[in-house]
Amino acid sequence: MSFPLLRAYRELLEAEIYLQRGDFAGLHDKVRSAPLVSEQNSVDQVRRLCAAMDRACAWYIKQVLCLQRSAATVCLLRSFGVNARLVIGSQHTPFRSHAWVEVDGSVVNDKAYMREMYDVLDEC
Repeated sequence: MSFPLLRAYRELLEAEIYLQRGDFAGLHDKVRSAPLVSEQNSVDQVRRLCAAMDRACAWYIKQVLCLQRSAATVCLLRSFGVNARLVIGSQHTPFRSHAWVEVDGSVVNDKAYMREMYDVLDEC
């Protein structure tokens, strides 16, 4: 296993701890304060790290939902110097909510048209 894959798995575990406790504010604070290490928004690096997160989700001990995956992805990307943002949105009819990750205004871990489907509630 590569280092990014191990780091991705660890980020999933840490996000799950917050979600298991129902500590959404704590998870929000963790993501918002995740340090950005020497900014390097390279497309190849973003693609490689998102692929590592996809593999970590496939091997995770249970199903990973969008908030856990996206929060973990933001922390992973920032730890490798990518200025990523967690975006949380909702849809009114039918009611749904969703979380995804953006880098430089582009969705990197979901479909490109997420902002067209959901009203943005928060970004961090």
